[in-house]
Amino acid sequence: MSGTDASADTTPFFSNDNEGEGPTANGVGSPQPEEEESVSGVSDKRAKLTVAVLCYINLLNYMDRFTVAGVLPDIELFFRIGDGTSGLLQTVFICSYMFLAPLFGYLGDRYNRKLIMCVGIFFWSIVTLASSFIGKDHFWALLLTRGLVGVGEASYSTIAPTIIADLFVKEKRTNMLSIFYFAIPVGSGLGYIVGSKVDDVAGDWHWALRVTPGLGLLAVILLLFVVQEPKRGAIEAHPEHTLHRTSWLADIKALCRNPSFVLSTFGFTTVAFVTGSLALWAPAFLFRAGVFTGEKQPCLKAPCDNSDSLIFGIITVVTGILGVASGVQVSKKLRTRTPRADPLVCAAGLLLAAPFLYLSIMFAQASTVATYAFIFLGETFLSMNWAIVADILLYVVIPTRRSTAEAFQIVLSHLLGDAISPYLIGVVSDSIKKSDSYMWEFRSLQISMLLCCFVAVVGGAFFLATALFIEKDRHLAENYVPSDDAPIVVPKRGGSTKVLV
Repeated sequence: MSGTDASADTTPFFSNDNEGEGPTANGVGSPQPEEEESVSGVSDKRAKLTVAVLCYINLLNYMDRFTVAGVLPDIELFFRIGDGTSGLLQTVFICSYMFLAPLFGYLGDRYNRKLIMCVGIFFWSIVTLASSFIGKDHFWALLLTRGLVGVGEASYSTIAPTIIADLFVKEKRTNMLSIFYFAIPVGSGLGYIVGSKVDDVAGDWHWALRVTPGLGLLAVILLLFVVQEPKRGAIEAHPEHTLHRTSWLADIKALCRNPSFVLSTFGFTTVAFVTGSLALWAPAFLFRAGVFTGEKQPCLKAPCDNSDSLIFGIITVVTGILGVASGVQVSKKLRTRTPRADPLVCAAGLLLAAPFLYLSIMFAQASTVATYAFIFLGETFLSMNWAIVADILLYVVIPTRRSTAEAFQIVLSHLLGDAISPYLIGVVSDSIKKSDSYMWEFRSLQISMLLCCFVAVVGGAFFLATALFIEKDRHLAENYVPSDDAPIVVPKRGGSTKVLV
């Protein structure tokens, strides 16, 4: 078996006969020279188009997730629910996404990734559309449909970064991942903006959930006709190496013995906790601050005043772009001085975000302008982590385990992060609230959100610990000399082989 065929799939279903076949995989037409020369089996032009499509879907993914947060006051009024109950909207979505991620991680490491994503995104679009027709007596149905939306995200989020990893290496991979992760804050911000504006125009929050389904079906079409499946690991493997796929249990054991992966995953979990809390509660918190100070009227009739969702959405877009770009650039420059640059930049981002988030929470009752300024700074530093954490995972984990590693990271980061943080913030807020007055609606949520600042500091500590192991684990992944896994067979001159153990 040659090095370029070693990572190809031999699968009974979801297989892609064109995967890794290079020029003919695109369909009709003569093969292009650059396609023949591409180790991944995908031309440079097609690789860039693939990243563009994946970025579009990632943007749409987060736009759909945070549309609900953009109209949360309307939803609470429509269903007449409290903070703890409304926090479940984010929790059920994250829980289904989290529990299904290992399944899609397993499938993504073994079967055709493009078809898996197509099926998941189509299902996600249909369920989102169905959720926009729910009446006020069926809040349980809204919870159910939001939970099912997690199926689509699990099928996509565990797989898309591994496709980018199989198309590019080193700095080019980092650049492409940074573009891919720009879509997270931009899509999140657009979710607030689109949700609030559609609600204002239509006068009904249900219409805000009818924007993304059509765009999701377009994403499926683009996946089918534009995206080409690359060979797994071929672009970074030497021709003489053959990667042997191991069992799922062996993959999990190997990942658990990888301290850089485990510690960076815990660090990313704190990022998910903080962003999940802010995503759902920040607009509602700013609205309550305005009511408390007398700047806004309380929401007694739909549509509510969603101007805070609009402003917060714009801030999220801008800070996301600035944060991701600055994180990547600072990391690049710091790498010339230390190979531990990536976890150090992640740690700095969280440790700098914590005080600014604290100031934004405490200044909400005194100055709206100061509050937005501190949120802007806090979110900028928080966004520095996105692309870097993804890059860390890809270079400390071997190619045949990356989808499983993505799934493992998704499960842990969401289980202890944004699956519980929105609900936890809401429950703490309800427990602190001493009356139904506007003052206590604001004050209880203000106190409960201070938990985010503490968690951000803990996250910084996890990334500092990651810096202690990053050099060794990267070297092990690049050379792949495991002790308990299936060996790598390296052909020697003269036709004989030697086994690395």
